[in-house]
Amino acid sequence: MFWKRLASGIVLLIAAILLFFKGGLPLLAVCCVLSIIGQNELYKALGIDHEALSGIGYTMTVIYYLLVMFEGRAYMTAMIVASLLLFMTAYVVTFPEYKTEEVTAAFFGVCYVSVLMSYVYLTRAHSDGVYFVWLILLSAWGNDTLAYCTGMLLGKHRMAPELSPKKSWEGAVGGILGAAFLGFIYGMLFRNRMDTGMPQIVCSLACGAGAVISTIGDLAASAIKRNHGIKDYGRLIPGHGGILDRFDSMLFAAPAIYYSIELVQRFIR
Repeated sequence: MFWKRLASGIVLLIAAILLFFKGGLPLLAVCCVLSIIGQNELYKALGIDHEALSGIGYTMTVIYYLLVMFEGRAYMTAMIVASLLLFMTAYVVTFPEYKTEEVTAAFFGVCYVSVLMSYVYLTRAHSDGVYFVWLILLSAWGNDTLAYCTGMLLGKHRMAPELSPKKSWEGAVGGILGAAFLGFIYGMLFRNRMDTGMPQIVCSLACGAGAVISTIGDLAASAIKRNHGIKDYGRLIPGHGGILDRFDSMLFAAPAIYYSIELVQRFIR
């Protein structure tokens, strides 16, 4: 299992490096495909993967990514509202076929998986995005690794024992501070290539914020799995599980990085 996990992890890292460097339409297309696969995993966990509701969810994901591709971000709020209206229409027209929680879960899948995943592409499309997009990996994977190491050495106080018995508050703090430090070093290394003022501060704060939110994302994914009695969302990635098992932290880290950069840049020029 270790070697299988290591091999698939290396393949994922190489794919991420190539896509992050390339950016543009290839990255957008992969984000869209991963979103649909992740939605399917979530819908299977919730028991609605073969229902009309899931079809609406996949359709709205494609429409959402088309808006992202054609820079129609001004209409994204309208798209989210339209998604809700479509789901509620299906709920009313087919009543009593679907329960309220199934309709809300289908709508949740669009926001939780597709919208959050799109921020990987949006971060890459940002000014200096060719540098900022790597902060997603630094905050999510760096936080995971450093939190694990810190927890093994110093962990005494369990953070969320019912969700993840091995996570500790000491490990969480170590992961967040470690991710912020990695961001600072990264910003220092590339400070002469970025147009952003004080890139080391921007990258450090963004990585720290991303680490905090990615920790919540990891625990949220665990909570969903425990509520529905599953160990993994899927088996697509050998040794890692499904898309949501591997990218649960990144789903939350990506928008945290994006908006942290937007916020910090307003004060640092």
